[in-house]
Amino acid sequence: MKFFRLSGFIGLFMICSCGNKQNDFDASGNFEADEVIVSAQQNGQLLSFNLLEGDTLSAGMVVGQIDVTVSKLQMQQAQATITALHSKTSSVDEENDLVKKQLVVQEVELDHQLKEKTRTENLVKADAATRKQLDDINALVDQLQKQISVTKQQLKVNSSNTQTMNNGILSEKAPLEKTVAQYQEQINKGQVVNPINGTVLSKYALTGEMAMIGKPLYKIAKTDTLTLRAYLTGDLLPQIKIGQRVEARIDSGNNKYKNYPGVISWISSKSEFTPKTIQTKNERANLVYAIKVRIRNDGYLKIGMYGEIRLDSTVK
Repeated sequence: MKFFRLSGFIGLFMICSCGNKQNDFDASGNFEADEVIVSAQQNGQLLSFNLLEGDTLSAGMVVGQIDVTVSKLQMQQAQATITALHSKTSSVDEENDLVKKQLVVQEVELDHQLKEKTRTENLVKADAATRKQLDDINALVDQLQKQISVTKQQLKVNSSNTQTMNNGILSEKAPLEKTVAQYQEQINKGQVVNPINGTVLSKYALTGEMAMIGKPLYKIAKTDTLTLRAYLTGDLLPQIKIGQRVEARIDSGNNKYKNYPGVISWISSKSEFTPKTIQTKNERANLVYAIKVRIRNDGYLKIGMYGEIRLDSTVK
């Protein structure tokens, strides 16, 4: 009889205790992180892929190499074609070398005939030479001057023709240089470059496997700052705003909590039904609003971990 009385007393105490217990948090949810799935940007065999799940990587770190031998050979072929173009061009100096020599001879001869003209004019004045001799010299001087003019014109024509021909050959250079740049870009994309500072969450490929453009290689997340996606009831909305500092906490065991300062970064504009895994201060609430709180991670916070938020706590 005493046993039944004692059991009834313990049961009544537990019912009363449960009935008087109230949630001392305003919102709860789970921690999330900004995750990035890094995919292959080139087709080929993974020659190296040295990372493990849990590794901490820095942005810009090369973590793998895809075989890009074909792209390298194609780029070298395009570069060789560019080099061959230059060998097809002509030098205007070589083209005009003989013409310049002819011009020098003509100018020397003209200078000689001009001197001879002056001497003959003096002889004509002294009646020591005939007028016909002077006329012949003048005709020869005029002819030489015309030849020199034609030779100089020939130099300009040769330069123009050579330049036109070279431009036609070198016009193929610009498209080839673009082709080289395209192959270089393909070679660059053969390197697997980590995009953000973070921790590797999952690894989807191994060294030796074939990589395809768009195929996921690994997933990484920024874990230095996590987001607590929590849910609260509509009656608490007037108490919060974006940028507001709040207190978050996680269970540290033995009915104790570890507290963290946080900042509200997002508030949903629409209500939704309470997720099954989420508790609210008012257990009867069917519609709740999602909020996001940014929290600096000291290493103890994990993605998916349960957390709670208190609005009435003073956070410094």
